[in-house]
Amino acid sequence: MNTLTITKEPREGAKKRAPVQAGTLVKFGLDVHARQITVCRQLDGQRPQPAQRLSWARCERWISEHVAAGAQVHTCYEAGPCGYGLHRRLLQMGVTNLVVVPQIWDERRRRVKTDKRDAKELCDRLDRYQRGNLEAFAVVRVPTPVQEQRRALGRQRESVQKQRQRCELRGHGLMLAQEIEAPPRWWLPSSWAQLQTQLPPWLRDNLECWQAQAQTLFAQEGALAERIVAGYQGGPQPKGLGQLTAALLDAEICDWHRFTGRRGISSYTGLCPSEHSSGGSQHQGAVTKYGNPRVRRLLIEAAWRLLQWQPDYAPLRRLREAKGKRARKRAVVAVARQLAVDLWRVRTHRSSAEALGLVMQED
Repeated sequence: MNTLTITKEPREGAKKRAPVQAGTLVKFGLDVHARQITVCRQLDGQRPQPAQRLSWARCERWISEHVAAGAQVHTCYEAGPCGYGLHRRLLQMGVTNLVVVPQIWDERRRRVKTDKRDAKELCDRLDRYQRGNLEAFAVVRVPTPVQEQRRALGRQRESVQKQRQRCELRGHGLMLAQEIEAPPRWWLPSSWAQLQTQLPPWLRDNLECWQAQAQTLFAQEGALAERIVAGYQGGPQPKGLGQLTAALLDAEICDWHRFTGRRGISSYTGLCPSEHSSGGSQHQGAVTKYGNPRVRRLLIEAAWRLLQWQPDYAPLRRLREAKGKRARKRAVVAVARQLAVDLWRVRTHRSSAEALGLVMQED
C-alpha cells in the first residue's frame, strides 16, 4: 500500500503530518491570490487542519503528491480574477475540483476575515457538499477554452463601450457647466463640426481630448461587433433579436443544454421575483438579480425590440396593455424572462419557433 507523509513548508521545529494512505479522501479548500494560495486540508471525516500559505508551484506540487499516493483528492476555490487555469491543471492531475461562486463566508458576522479563515470555510463547505448538502455553495460552470475566448470578445466590446460612454458623459458635464446642452452623440464628426462654432476656445480645447477618445473607442467597438457577428454560426434568429445579441447571449450562456428545465434558465437570468413569505403570508418583490447581469441586460433590450418585430408574440400582450412607467417595467421583465425560456426551448429543440409564436428571420 502506498503511503505518503505530507508536511508543511520546511521550517525549524515543524511537526510531520499523519501519513496519507491510498484511498484516503482528502479535501482542500484553496483561497487563491495572484502570488500565493492559502490551503486548508481535511483527511476523510476529521477536523480541518490549520491552513498554510504556499506559492502556486508548491501548492500544485503538494496536491499532486497526494494524487500520486493514491488518495481521492477533492478541491475547491472561488471564481475570481485568477481565471480557470488552476482548475484545468487540477483536472489534468486527476483531482476533482469545483469552482464556486464567491460569497461572504462569515455567516455569524464576526467581522473577521482572513485568508486562512476563508480557506478553512471553503474546506468545510466542500466537506458538506460532498456529504450531500448541495446548498453548501453554488458551483460555477467552467467554460471550455474556446467558449472562454468567445465570451471574452463580447466582454471586451462591453468594456470599450463603457469607456466610450464615460468620455461622452465627461464632455456633457463640461458643456452643461457652461449652460450648453449638447446632442446625445456630440462627439460624432458631423455633430462636433457644428458644435465647435458654439464653444469658447478654452472649452473646445478641453473637449477635443474626450471627443478624440470617444471617436476612437466607437470605431473599436464597431470592429469588435463585426468580429463577434462574423464568428457566430447560430443560424437564423427571431426577428428583433439580431445576430449580435444572439451571438452575445450564446457566448455568455456557453451551452443551452446545461439547463434541464425552464426554472434553471429563468433563475440564471436573475429575472425571477424575490420572495419573503412566512406562515400564512406571502409577498413577492423585485427581481432577485441573482444570475448573469449581461444576459439579463441583453434580454431586456431584446424584449423592447420585439414590440416592433414580433406583433403576434403572446407575452408582449401584457407589455402593450401596461399603463404607466412602473407597470411597463414589470411587464418587460416578464417578457424577457419568457423570452429566455423560449430561446432555450428553440436552442435545445424542445419546441419550434413557430409553435412559440416567434417569427424567424429569412435567410
